[in-house]
Order: sequence, then structure tokens, then C-alpha cells
Amino acid sequence: MDSHGRYEQRVVWAVVGTGIGPLLLAATREGLVNVVFHATDEVRGGALERLASRLGTEPVEEPGSPLLAEAIRQVEAYFAGERRDFELPLDWSLISGFNREVLRELAAGVPFGSVVGYGDLARRVGRPGAAQAVGTAMGANPLPVVVPCHRVVESDGGIGGFGGGLKTKRHLLALEGILPEPLF
Repeated sequence: MDSHGRYEQRVVWAVVGTGIGPLLLAATREGLVNVVFHATDEVRGGALERLASRLGTEPVEEPGSPLLAEAIRQVEAYFAGERRDFELPLDWSLISGFNREVLRELAAGVPFGSVVGYGDLARRVGRPGAAQAVGTAMGANPLPVVVPCHRVVESDGGIGGFGGGLKTKRHLLALEGILPEPLF
């Protein structure tokens, strides 16, 4: 606790190896706060600086933290094909407004093995015609994989964009049985 009797913000992080490369997972007392693709040293350093700036405290590497243990277990199970849904407390503090509304609908309403169009997701949150804004929300998603922005595709059948790269999006959609596994 700080001198005012409030709990100080605490951010812990760990890197988990997955079929799409290393993922950085970061958590607060509220829940999982950030998932970062391709968590090489350089990417990890930038991500941790942004987290420190946004959350007002220096993240601490603590893979054994109880704040991360369940998230790590569920992410590993997902990539092993043993888990279809994430049941984790999430800290939504890195996102707000329309973006948060869209991401919450995505997390609650687009299950494993299914996809939704950008425009369809816009309609679900009462904003028909806001497909482009939904795309922006997907790009701002601080919790990819767990909040499954890879399940959002173009209405004409195109795969759409993806912050983790299209190869990563294809891999995630193949893992969920939406696309065939790449041959090589």
C-alpha cells in the first residue's frame, strides 16, 4: 500500500513460447493487461516501456507470479489444442470508449472456430457503417489471441489485416479449424 492506504499498481510479465513465436503476457492485480506478439528482445523492450508509461509503474519480469500463472497455463493449452476459450480476468485499462466496447463484444460473442466481419461487429455494437472504426479497434487490441481479433475478417471473404502479421493470423485461424493448415 502507498502512504494514502491505496494499493500501488503492480505489473508483472513473462514470455511464453507458442506456435506463433514468443508472446509477452503482462498482468496487473485486475487481470491480464497486455499480450504482445513476436516478443524478441527489441520488441519486448519497447512494449515494456509503453506499459510503464501507460500504467505508471515499471513492469517486473515474474513468470512465477500468481497474477500470470493461469494466463500462462491457458495460453499454452490453447496453442496445444487443448483449450478453446479463455477464462481469465482481464484488465481493460489500456483501452476505452468505442474500442473497448467492440473488443468486449468480440470476446463475448465470437466463439472459437467462428469468424465475424468488420461490418457485422459494428452492427452488433449498434454502429452500422462503422466497419473501418472496428478495424481500428482491432489494431488497438492490447489483448490479442485472448480477445480474438484474429477472428475478424472482411465481408468479401478476405482475411483482413492483423497487427501480428498475416502469417500469424492464418496460423491462428488454422489452429481454430477455420483455415487449412499451411503446407509449409
